Amino acid sequence: MKLNLPRTNLQTQLLKSRNKRISEEKILQQVQSIFKTAEEEKIAILETLKNGSAADENNFNFDYLESNRIFHISDIEKICIFYRLRFLSTKFFKGDIPHEAFIEIKRLEENHGTSLKGFKILAPSRLFKLKNADDPVLMAPMGNDYFYLVHKWGNDLSPYRKLLMWPFRTIENFAIILLLGSFLLTLLVPDGLFSPRQTTAEFFMIFFFMIKWVAGLAIFFGIKKGKNFSSEIWNSKYYNA
Repeated sequence: MKLNLPRTNLQTQLLKSRNKRISEEKILQQVQSIFKTAEEEKIAILETLKNGSAADENNFNFDYLESNRIFHISDIEKICIFYRLRFLSTKFFKGDIPHEAFIEIKRLEENHGTSLKGFKILAPSRLFKLKNADDPVLMAPMGNDYFYLVHKWGNDLSPYRKLLMWPFRTIENFAIILLLGSFLLTLLVPDGLFSPRQTTAEFFMIFFFMIKWVAGLAIFFGIKKGKNFSSEIWNSKYYNA
C-alpha cells in the first residue's frame, strides 16, 4: 500500500524553526536595528568621502593586504600622465559612488579593524566637474606615499586614450607634434604657389611660417581653455588646468 505523504515545504519548516527560537515581533526589531546601523555606517562613510579628510595614512593589518592592490605614488603619477587623468581627494569628485564601493570600504574596515579615511580617486578630469562613468578608482593612503586600491567601477578607458593623450603629456611631446603637424601642412602647400618652381629655401620659409601659425593657434586655444600639460595637472585641484 502506497502512502501519500505530504511534500515538505521548506519555507514552512524554516518558519517553524524560527518561530520556536524567536517571535516575529523581535525578529523585525532585530532586522530594523541591523538596517538602521548599516544605514548609519553608510552615511558616515559617505560623509568621509564628501568631506575628503586630509589623512596621510590608515592603519591597515598587514596580514589582510593584497599585493595587487598596493601602488606607490610614482606609479599613480605615471598612469595619470600617460592617460591624462587626475588623482584627487574624493571631495572634488562629482560622479556617483556606487553601493559596491561602500560595501568594499565596510569590508576592509572590518578586516583591518580601522576606519578608513583620506580617500582619493583616480579618474579623468571631467569626472571632477561632471557626472560620468569612465573608470574611476577609489584609493586610501597607507603612508610613505603608498595607496591601497579600495574599489574600481564604471567603464574601462578607450584603448586609444594613451595614444591620443601622448601630445599632452609634456611640453616636449607637444613640440614634437607641433613640428610634425607643421611639416605635413607645409607638404600640402601646392608647388609653385609663390613662385614657378619652389626651392628648398622657400619650402623651409613656408615651414617656418606654418610653425608660427600652428603654434599661435595652439597657444591661443590653450590659454583660452586654461589647459596645461598632464605632467603639471595630474594632482591639481583646479578644474581649468
